[in-house]
Amino acid sequence: MIKKQRTIKEPITVSGVGLHSGQEVNVTFLPAPENHGYKFCRIDLEGKPIVDANVHNVVDTSRGTNIEQNGVRILTVEHTLASLAGLEIDNVLIELDSSEPPIFDGSSKIYVEALLKSGIVEQNAERHYFEITQNITYSDPKNKIELIAIPSDEFKLSVMIDFESNVLGTQNASLVNMSDFKEEISSCRTFVFLHELEYLINNNLIKGGDINSAIVFINRLISDDELSRLAVVFKREKVAVLKEGILNNLELRFNNEPARHKLLDLIGDLALVGTPIKAHIIASRPGHFSNVEFAKKISQFISQTKIKKEGYRYDPDAKPIYDINQIKKIIPHRIPFLLVDKILDISDTRVIGLKNVTMNEGFFVGHFPEEPVMPGVLQVEAMAQTGGIFFLHTKPDPENYNTYFLKIDNVKFRNKVVPGDSLIFELNLMSPMRRGICQMKGVAYVGSKIVMEAELTAQITKIKKS
Repeated sequence: MIKKQRTIKEPITVSGVGLHSGQEVNVTFLPAPENHGYKFCRIDLEGKPIVDANVHNVVDTSRGTNIEQNGVRILTVEHTLASLAGLEIDNVLIELDSSEPPIFDGSSKIYVEALLKSGIVEQNAERHYFEITQNITYSDPKNKIELIAIPSDEFKLSVMIDFESNVLGTQNASLVNMSDFKEEISSCRTFVFLHELEYLINNNLIKGGDINSAIVFINRLISDDELSRLAVVFKREKVAVLKEGILNNLELRFNNEPARHKLLDLIGDLALVGTPIKAHIIASRPGHFSNVEFAKKISQFISQTKIKKEGYRYDPDAKPIYDINQIKKIIPHRIPFLLVDKILDISDTRVIGLKNVTMNEGFFVGHFPEEPVMPGVLQVEAMAQTGGIFFLHTKPDPENYNTYFLKIDNVKFRNKVVPGDSLIFELNLMSPMRRGICQMKGVAYVGSKIVMEAELTAQITKIKKS
């Protein structure tokens, strides 16, 4: 059955306090057009800047999933995004008047109720699922973490957690149909161990949290004096430890509520892939960092698969973003070391460059002259120049900057590049550019065939005038 994209019927606002910022914040969900996706808008800042809910914009996962674009940051986005993805809403603009959505009770319940109150409407465009055709795996053996996406006709999830604790050992949760998200997952709250909570409180790291924002597990003996002190911190007359090792601040909504909340977080983090997928996600001991790294692998697989299937199709008659003369104004390279002919596409997170390889290249004179092959190091250089254009095109005076390699990782040469080939470079941000340092994952294609790939780290340096 063909499914249509969906948005909400009318704007709806929820208000609360951000968990880490402690600031009062109003969040307004607004209807958005087809193929818009999820975008955040900071209406409290000049120009009302937009931050795309994109996995390549993730900058921190230490206490939630935080995204940033052009220096504008949104904190702890996972519960908000889980509510949208869980209700299978495709297109929404999320306006905030602060940096962090409200924590509420530590679940997505309030968001889901608001979105349903607004109403969900179908749009004309078809929802495009990406079908995972082979297993995609992320693993961290040291921390016993593994996530795997297995081909499936539907999107479903299975999660296992094990904190190797008497009070919170092994738990499992699953969601086989997204229509069950509201009843089975959305109300499941975050949880924390007492020692973690004490650290956060003592270091003023959860300014907006209170005792009703999380399930608190006690995994050690605790004295009456400590309970009395906690009562003061939590502004309660008295707190106690239940026989299950849980602070008596609240009752569990499900016996396996912690595992269900980890599943909720996983849905929210995977929403950053930017397209609905068909796969069975199996996660063992997931967390925000592993979720995001896994989402990056899925995003990369989707990008590569699309080009493998179709090649990068471009119209030779179409005007490029930058032609060779414009490129010469951005990067300082010149013949014979100017190795990019056109920039075909460029965005906040990606750049596509073109190098036409001809028999007239100087290096063919001595590099296997009887069977000319483009040197691999020059393929890397051409890829780096494409990345350099990405770095510099936002500068009003790119001629005053240079880009230099800091590191090249995971270089693989898969096929020869020979005269007559049109070499396409696709580079995607691996993380936002910070302090002039940028990391990009690059893949080079000839037609639909991958010929080379590498991970590049470079630094932009201002040219010192003598």
